Amino acid sequence: MPDPLPPTPPRIGFVSLGCPKALTDSELILTQLSAEGYQTSKTFAGADLVIVNTCGFIDDAVKESLDTIGEALAENGKVIVTGCLGARSAGDGGNLVRQVHPKVLAVTGPHATQEVMDAVHQHVPKPHDPFVDLVPEARAEFRGSAGIKLTPRHYAYLKISEGCNHRCTFCIIPSMRGDLVSRPIGEVLAEARNLLRAGVKELLVISQDTSAYGVDVKYRTGFVDGRPVRTRMTELVRELDRLARDHGAWVRLHYVYPYPHVDEVIELMADDVSKGGLVPYLDVP
Repeated sequence: MPDPLPPTPPRIGFVSLGCPKALTDSELILTQLSAEGYQTSKTFAGADLVIVNTCGFIDDAVKESLDTIGEALAENGKVIVTGCLGARSAGDGGNLVRQVHPKVLAVTGPHATQEVMDAVHQHVPKPHDPFVDLVPEARAEFRGSAGIKLTPRHYAYLKISEGCNHRCTFCIIPSMRGDLVSRPIGEVLAEARNLLRAGVKELLVISQDTSAYGVDVKYRTGFVDGRPVRTRMTELVRELDRLARDHGAWVRLHYVYPYPHVDEVIELMADDVSKGGLVPYLDVP
């Protein structure tokens, strides 16, 4: 008797909307899905479930996200919503997404890989793999630091922190993404190294407030290859500049606010970058 055909892996449709910070959240979720044996679907109708990573920053983005959720519900019927819009409240204090689309299976806020995966497992159980099912679970952000990328091969976003401590009256981001949470400097640099080794030629450093990196942990000392390095923007940029030069790649800083120590970073930009390093560029919101 011929061996029975293996079961077809469940297929997940995925839509990523919004800014580069949301894109990195999508990459984490897709990496976790792939690691657990799920496949992705190019169409809503051909998927067992659809995930929509939303944006809720401006009115046009809210409309696009709600329209996309509605389209996915119409074509598939099983939809999980994540991202910034998932954290927004309606006028009566309830959840905005659930008020507009009550049939969605689950709603989470941004940077919520595990919550999204829990919802996926509930509605589309992960494929059985006898070779890895007994291996303890690892956090998605450490499951192969480079992971799945949604950008072209020559560049990648490197998110160094989440959230923001400021409460600007014109900005809704802190109410959706919370206070500043800086990633450990060793973890950030390990991801950068893996991306460069994979062939990335430009690292785009992003966060809500790049200049504030490390403020929440009082610039505590971390370790990189056994060396003590402070969790601070200036030290991080020096390390990234060194890594990029070793690989003939560039580093570009985004979302930089005028903190005093930014002057130290500008000094690094005076060096020749023809063969890699920190480019003389500041994306100032």
